[in-house]
Amino acid sequence: MKNCPKCGAPVNDTAKFCPVCGGACSAPEQAQQNTQEFAQQEQPKQQSQQQYQQASQQQTYQQPQYQAPQPSYDPYDHTAEFTTKDISENKVIAMLCYLMGTFGVVLALLGSHNSPYAAFHVRQTLKFSVMNILLGIVALLLCFTVIVPILCAVLALVLLIVRIICFFSICNGKAKEPPIIRSFGFLR
Repeated sequence: MKNCPKCGAPVNDTAKFCPVCGGACSAPEQAQQNTQEFAQQEQPKQQSQQQYQQASQQQTYQQPQYQAPQPSYDPYDHTAEFTTKDISENKVIAMLCYLMGTFGVVLALLGSHNSPYAAFHVRQTLKFSVMNILLGIVALLLCFTVIVPILCAVLALVLLIVRIICFFSICNGKAKEPPIIRSFGFLR
């Protein structure tokens, strides 16, 4: 049995701390040995911290900056080219173009001849009229083949559906080129 170096209380030989005062009871040699072992364990940690600090000083890391998503650009959407006043005043007249065909075009030209928004939709409706006339001519010329007039009728039905889509686009105040018509270069 040994005595505590702080308070002098009896302590077991294997005890590291005094049960009375809580002081360290290890021999000075053992304490010094523990201190050396601790220093040896801490030395690689300090070296790695120093290496990390040196590397971070040498290299400047640029954090990626947040960029707001860019709105997609639709080259066939011409809504921004018209004023909101023009759109709101001539929306109904532009709807007539798609609902009534050639007669709607005449009404739109008479009703709002100074409106760029209505003029845009008049041009788009005239493209539909040209396509329908071309389909009729092709169907008449090739009526002896059964398949061509059927294909022309199907295409005319598709154009009617696209016209309906354009009508609803106008209801939202948009000015978009029709999906199928815009792919024909000769109608530009």
